[in-house]
Amino acid sequence: MKILVTGGTGYIGSHTCVELVEQGYDVCLVDNLCNSSIRVLDRLRLILGFVPEFHQLDVRDAAFAEFMSTCGAGAVIHFAALKSVAGSMVDPLAYFDNNITGTLSLLRAMRQAKIDRLVFSSSATVYGGGNPCPITESAPLVAVNPYGQTKLVMERMIGDLSAAMPSFGAALLRYFNPVGAHESGLIGEDPHGVPNNLMPFISQVAVGRRERLHVYGDDYPTRDGTGVRDYIHVVDLAKAHVQAVRSLNSYPKGFTVNLGTGRGYSVLEVVAAFEQASGRTVPVSIQGRRPGDVAECYADTTLAEKILGWKARLGLQRMCGDAWRWQSMYPNGYRDEGHVG
Repeated sequence: MKILVTGGTGYIGSHTCVELVEQGYDVCLVDNLCNSSIRVLDRLRLILGFVPEFHQLDVRDAAFAEFMSTCGAGAVIHFAALKSVAGSMVDPLAYFDNNITGTLSLLRAMRQAKIDRLVFSSSATVYGGGNPCPITESAPLVAVNPYGQTKLVMERMIGDLSAAMPSFGAALLRYFNPVGAHESGLIGEDPHGVPNNLMPFISQVAVGRRERLHVYGDDYPTRDGTGVRDYIHVVDLAKAHVQAVRSLNSYPKGFTVNLGTGRGYSVLEVVAAFEQASGRTVPVSIQGRRPGDVAECYADTTLAEKILGWKARLGLQRMCGDAWRWQSMYPNGYRDEGHVG
């Protein structure tokens, strides 16, 4: 089967491309490159031995719908979205347009092209905060920022289309905190500007791009007072997408599952693991709590194990080691080309 991957040159999209090819799928990547780099294709060539089919398109454009009708894909994995919580609060309209309008355009194009299998990149942000852990898929859905709201609206749009079209089925995958990089160090997370997430910030401190890590709150009721989150290696996450494509054959009307490890690590535990993996010291500055942050948030992954036959395998030390390999080989991300042959 040929799989169309929107947002295919992004962080998770590029890693999923690798896993799809290694599992025997043909892939076609689509990306408007607003938050990724064309240089990803060179890195994929080194990993895979060839450059995957790629089209620079925006899912909102009329040209994308025309392309969908002739691309020959049997299923779509939809990553194309803006993803910064902080960015969404500064410019919510951009998020509504890119994420919601983009998904609407994709669903119309899929219906026109008669493609009826979709794997959707959702987020644990749809649960809001304050849910007891581990968080199950039945937890209340209360998005507390524009980014989370867009994911929730996108989920509901997809669910409504599935209810209206008997042949249409979708897998909604709610990620917790993707981290790490491909073991080759050739592809990884390359955030634009100041990182919004913990691991890339730690990586940039360790490599000397930033002076120190600011830790917001050390008085939570956790093991060491810092916030606890569920981190999942991006390769484990990518493998889950391959399994989701397959599982739609057994669950043709679709399903919703959490993707995480099922356990949490505190901020200081992640810092310590990264220092061990990198051999570098990561200076820390303790700040006051941020509004809206919760003490802990980690997934119940029972349903993913049942439906996908999948379980996260790579632990925190591997997450940190792979993230450091990527960052140390390419301190400035895809802007560094010296190590690419």
